[in-house]
Amino acid sequence: MSGNREIDQLSGVDTTGHEWDGIKELNNPLPRWWLWTLYLTIIFAIGYMVVYPAIPGLTTNTKGIWGWGSRADLRNQMTAVEQGRQAMNDKIAAMDINAIMADPEARTYAISAGASLFKVNCVQCHGSGAQGGPGYPNLNDDSWLWGGKPEQIVATLSNGVRVVGNPDTHDSQMPAFGKDGLLEPEKINQAANYVRKLANLEHDEGLATAGATVFSENCAACHGENGQGNQDVGAPQLNDAVWLYNSSLEAITAQITNPRHGVMPAWKAKLGDAKVKELAAYVLSLGGGQ
Repeated sequence: MSGNREIDQLSGVDTTGHEWDGIKELNNPLPRWWLWTLYLTIIFAIGYMVVYPAIPGLTTNTKGIWGWGSRADLRNQMTAVEQGRQAMNDKIAAMDINAIMADPEARTYAISAGASLFKVNCVQCHGSGAQGGPGYPNLNDDSWLWGGKPEQIVATLSNGVRVVGNPDTHDSQMPAFGKDGLLEPEKINQAANYVRKLANLEHDEGLATAGATVFSENCAACHGENGQGNQDVGAPQLNDAVWLYNSSLEAITAQITNPRHGVMPAWKAKLGDAKVKELAAYVLSLGGGQ
């Protein structure tokens, strides 16, 4: 073999025998520091696999001699956090919402905790700023379907709206005056114009005049003679500028014809009493409510 060696004349180093366009590759050895670094990384990798969970299997993985896991570490951290909060959580659970709002320490804690709960559970419908949207109430104002007093907000959050199987849920149904043939399209149009008149919106005065009678006979029992609404049955106020589904004549006509009915989960069953109060405290901190 030694007879086949080719020595580069300039450097005196063996060549590998590879040549490209007259350029020959020298057979220089790897630097010692590079080799030792490689060996150390191999030793470290083997040690890591022995100490920590590393090698996957069909259903699980090696646990490592230390038995450490990031999930277990996170659980321990969360347990420590919950233990640190326990005293305040017990205090919140033992107080009613009005007492919480009157206690500076409890109120500050409840609002902070409620803000986190809101981001996880409520923004999907009510928006990140609780501004609501079509079919989802704005929580920053003073117009509330089922009442905006602190205890009423707690009741709504606890039992939800139209939750099947919950006897304490808010539940009411607006008749489908058009779909079920209770009113002719002409009368629905008259009633819709009268509703826009109540809200000081552009309307046909002749139709609105006729619609006053239609409204009195079919709508006033829930919405009030002057469209002031009724929180006992979740009937919205119609003589203000707050609209759940839009204030256009077409939208009002559609709602009278075949109304939509919103739902909201009963959060007490999922979150517990204390967290419901924290959510209520956060909602009240937004400036809405009554």
